[in-house]
Amino acid sequence: MLPILYSLQHCPYAMRARFGLVMAQQQVMLRAVVTKNKPEEMLAASPKGTIPVLILPDSRVIDESLDIMIWALQQNDPEDLLHKDNTSDLPAMIELIERNDQEFKPQLEIYKKAKRFHQKNEIEERQKCEVFIAELEQRLTIKGLSTDGGYFMGQKPGLIDYALLPFVRQFSRVNRSWFVQAPYPNLRTWLDGHLQSRDYAKAMAKYPLWLDEHEECLFGGI
Repeated sequence: MLPILYSLQHCPYAMRARFGLVMAQQQVMLRAVVTKNKPEEMLAASPKGTIPVLILPDSRVIDESLDIMIWALQQNDPEDLLHKDNTSDLPAMIELIERNDQEFKPQLEIYKKAKRFHQKNEIEERQKCEVFIAELEQRLTIKGLSTDGGYFMGQKPGLIDYALLPFVRQFSRVNRSWFVQAPYPNLRTWLDGHLQSRDYAKAMAKYPLWLDEHEECLFGGI
């Protein structure tokens, strides 16, 4: 019996969970849902109604995207994304991920709204987002991003790269013409490398909505 994952195609938190499962080579039965029509089975397992939700074979429920990533990588971590040999890395990665979720993501939503409705404060709201974006750019610069690529914790990927990827992707798409010439060349290189990867393609594969046919889809694995 495999775990069940309730997932929303373009939700950044659901994307984060899928990245974790793909990188950990963990197989689950994926149930694709939409926000306006959440399955009763999902709400029974996790009444707060947020996505993603992972239900394990022993009936345990994990309904936070970062927790799903960590659970998956604790089962199998072939790329050593948890950086097990450096005990200070994981707390540092989690701290930055939490800042993304608590500070950057809410501001990103304000920026997206300002852009969508052509509000006068669009540039101001974008600049507030750029405080975090500039920090990510600086990390890549300090860590020595080479022409072959680099990552937030150095020359090998970590949990943080896949946890932040959906949100940097969202930011880049709010105003694409601005982002391609913005002063963040290392971040663009980092983002493009992920978006063109096979693992990204696996994580972003589209599945039929589960409520339409109640057909579960096998997701993840080697």
